[in-house]
Amino acid sequence: MVCMFVETFVFSSPFFCSNRIFYIFVVQLQTQKRITMKKEEQLVRFDWAMKRLLRNKANFVVLEGFLSTLLKENIHITKLLESESNKEDENDKFNRVDLLAQNDKDELFIIEIQNSRELDYFHRILYGTSKTITEYIHEGEQYGVIRKVYSINIIYFGIGIGMDYVYHGKTVFRGIHHNDILQLTARQQAQFRGKEAGDIFPEYYILRVDDFDQLATTPLDEWISFLKTGTISADATAQGLPEARECLRIMNLTDAERRAYYHHMDAVRYQKSVIQTGWIEGHDDGYKEGREEGLEQGHVKGLKEGLEQGLEQGRAEGLERGRAEGLAEGERKAKIEIALQLKEQGLSVEAIVTCTGLSIEEIQML
Repeated sequence: MVCMFVETFVFSSPFFCSNRIFYIFVVQLQTQKRITMKKEEQLVRFDWAMKRLLRNKANFVVLEGFLSTLLKENIHITKLLESESNKEDENDKFNRVDLLAQNDKDELFIIEIQNSRELDYFHRILYGTSKTITEYIHEGEQYGVIRKVYSINIIYFGIGIGMDYVYHGKTVFRGIHHNDILQLTARQQAQFRGKEAGDIFPEYYILRVDDFDQLATTPLDEWISFLKTGTISADATAQGLPEARECLRIMNLTDAERRAYYHHMDAVRYQKSVIQTGWIEGHDDGYKEGREEGLEQGHVKGLKEGLEQGLEQGRAEGLERGRAEGLAEGERKAKIEIALQLKEQGLSVEAIVTCTGLSIEEIQML
């Protein structure tokens, strides 16, 4: 397509006609350069980078940029910590990647990336935070040494119901009578680095990456866009992203790292395919079973309701018919009584017929 455009331009310009071959060669070089630059901009996924690249202290600036942008304050990481929850597990490393960092205020940051769906994921967030708190307080220490914990969860599946793609949760002690927020005393504020009582408790961030479907207009949006697409726009200026563009390039990886990365991506894609297939098959099987069960239950219910309705209708019709027959029989008996009295008084049969409406035969039989 490029060559066709160049040839058309060349033939329409006398100046370029004599240099037609040269300019085609130049355009081809420029096209190849753009393709090469595009390949150089391919970046590794953030979950793999957290396991392999961002643990290097030289690359802390990327994590610091991400956390600073999310929390809207300057975060300086001093070291990464190890716990039972973030040790790499062969059976779990494609589902979940997590990292535990400590800043210069001794605060702890759990950064977790979750690829596969978990119904009880909220509970696992709570458990992970609680476990981290207990891991970093020794037996016999005062409660005042408990560290502030931030749980940052980057989610690649639907979780909960909501319109936003970034959610922040924290504990707030609010008065039920005056609606005021419970504050720390001056001495507590000096010791625990907070103003409100809730500032001591863990805070949670949930980034629903797949729900982001708009242009990046804020630094946080730029980070979310990178987490979703794996690319960083040339115009992105959010803290940490320019450094990420440099240190996360696939072409900067060693051959062994590149092979490991591609193997990781194949595993992630395969797992997503398996999960999606299971969901589709489960949905189809569930629909079929539900439809059959629904038809069967509907048939049984229909018979039951039909029987009940029939009994009720029959009962009503029987009562109505019985009432009518009873009234008719009562009227007949009354006519016979009147006819007997008239006959005893000596009235003629014709007169009795006129008074009672009985037939001559019925009166003669009395």
